[in-house]
Amino acid sequence: MTPAGGRVLTALLPENLPEHSDRLAEEITVNGRGMTDYDLPTATDERTPLLVRRCLAYVAACLHAAQEHFGDTAVKSYVSFSFADTDEALLTSNVTFCTPLPDVRPYIPDLEGVTDAAVAELSAEDCSHWS
Repeated sequence: MTPAGGRVLTALLPENLPEHSDRLAEEITVNGRGMTDYDLPTATDERTPLLVRRCLAYVAACLHAAQEHFGDTAVKSYVSFSFADTDEALLTSNVTFCTPLPDVRPYIPDLEGVTDAAVAELSAEDCSHWS
């Protein structure tokens, strides 16, 4: 936990945590990362299943650790997939974690309305169904 009460991945916590406008901003900034993909094939049909699997494994491990550490399943993960705005237009992914709070706007207010990426909100309960 940060001094402001943010739930963050300790391995990603910078030495000097800058001030953020709210807990949500703090959590998504510290916890958000582009998924490593430089070692994946460039062909979309080969790249996609590997990138999805990598993201889901990371999400499951982090959400399980958060559940163990905090004793609840409040932390959510957001995984997005989109094509890079480059000549190659490679499929890329970003993952972040945050804790929805009743007094703070949602991380993605209209999740179902996102049209420029595929986005999934996942919880520890979602991951418990994966074998």
